[in-house]
Amino acid sequence: MLFDLDGVLVDSRTCIELVWHAWAAERGFDPAPFLRVAHGRRISETIRLVRPDLDAVAETRVLDAMEAVETRGLHPVPGAVELVARLSDTQWAVVTSGSRVVATLRLRTAGLPIPRVFITADDVRRGKPDPEGYLLAAARLSVTPRDCLVFEDSPTGLAAGQAAGMPVIAVLTTHPPTELAGAVSRLDSLAALRLDAGPAGLSLGF
Repeated sequence: MLFDLDGVLVDSRTCIELVWHAWAAERGFDPAPFLRVAHGRRISETIRLVRPDLDAVAETRVLDAMEAVETRGLHPVPGAVELVARLSDTQWAVVTSGSRVVATLRLRTAGLPIPRVFITADDVRRGKPDPEGYLLAAARLSVTPRDCLVFEDSPTGLAAGQAAGMPVIAVLTTHPPTELAGAVSRLDSLAALRLDAGPAGLSLGF
């Protein structure tokens, strides 16, 4: 089971918006165009997409430093703590567009463990919707892509999982169902997932 972080395991929407609003205010920018595309993307790719005239490396460094200390509004998505507690370290991974420092802060603030396989923006050359992160997670878990199940909340993440050849379950915490129509199933939260984790593998129900 390969989980995106923000919006899937951790509700960080308020936290993310606080950071982007503060960053934009300091520069006299409207934060709305950035926030429309930020969910599910690395910071650098959001900046390049919205404002290619900016120094994406420098601005990413600033935003990442702001996110590395901001914890307001962070809490686990319903069902997340209970679900990962039932999984062994060979049965799950996190694949996030955030940096390792920020992702670690959010997991710990939400009371979630740090997985053994933990793929962040620092580990890949290309972020979502490129499948690199999900393929790397599968390789580190020593499983084939077809044996993975991805949980995502954004169209960008959905596209990444599909490009990796993995079925994707959409968690409807960030985007409406119409924007995640390609998922094999859609859940309001992880609390709607029924899991039997035994020695023979995982069995899921909805």
